[in-house]
Amino acid sequence: MNNADFAAAFESGAFPPQEFNHEAHIKLAWIYLGLFDEKTAISKTCEAIKNYDQLHGDGTKYHVTLTVASVKMVHHFRQKSNATTFEKFVAEYPKLVTSFKELLFQHYDKSVLTDPKAKTAYLQPDLLPFT
Repeated sequence: MNNADFAAAFESGAFPPQEFNHEAHIKLAWIYLGLFDEKTAISKTCEAIKNYDQLHGDGTKYHVTLTVASVKMVHHFRQKSNATTFEKFVAEYPKLVTSFKELLFQHYDKSVLTDPKAKTAYLQPDLLPFT
């Protein structure tokens, strides 16, 4: 599925729930960052994932801080990359998929991410700011 079809399927809710995993989340952020500035990509990713959770879940899995942090991490690595496809990007930065929690815990103490406020509002990193 090309990027436009991927985003459209996700936004409409037609993307298969069994295929929405962490890599798909990262891909959605990567697509939006290719189309929009970081602030807009964050907004669109948050809106799309929140809506998807309401359509296919029970509306409780969406986590604002994790979603914003994910987009910020993808943005950081995308700025360093010359990859023209998501597959090449992930091959260049596999830790975004294979070791995401390790990357996340460089920025956040676990207690921040498990704080109930983090699900509904973006909490800034307490260990290392995003650049």
